[in-house]
Amino acid sequence: MTTSMKARDALTTGTLRMLLAAVQAEEVAGKVARELSDEEVLKVFAKEAKKRAEAAQLFDDASRPELADKERAEGVVIAAYLPAPLDDDAVAALVAEAMAEVQAQTGEAPGMRQMGQVMKAATARAAGGADGTRISAIVRAKLAG
Repeated sequence: MTTSMKARDALTTGTLRMLLAAVQAEEVAGKVARELSDEEVLKVFAKEAKKRAEAAQLFDDASRPELADKERAEGVVIAAYLPAPLDDDAVAALVAEAMAEVQAQTGEAPGMRQMGQVMKAATARAAGGADGTRISAIVRAKLAG
């Protein structure tokens, strides 16, 4: 943040301040204040990036391109602090591993009824490298086929 302040980069400074505020809000959420782990901080960053993408889409739909561009620019700044997203092949491999794990636990090939178990295992393996909708689509395709 100090570097962006010295460079007078208002966009980066504002975005980093917003991220810091989101992390602090998450730390005091609940009954007891706590310090977030690195994984939890990355989840907060991913949630904020998703908010920016959704807001940009809404602004585009409302014919407000200047606001949509601002949201996209903030999303680019946030993306610099997130791990590289996994491609579809890597996500499919994670889903296959998760399905094998569920099969080992239950003793039978997982079906649509075990989708929750497979999703839980696959999401844990992805560790923020893929969003839930992408994982869900691949899990549905593998369980159906």
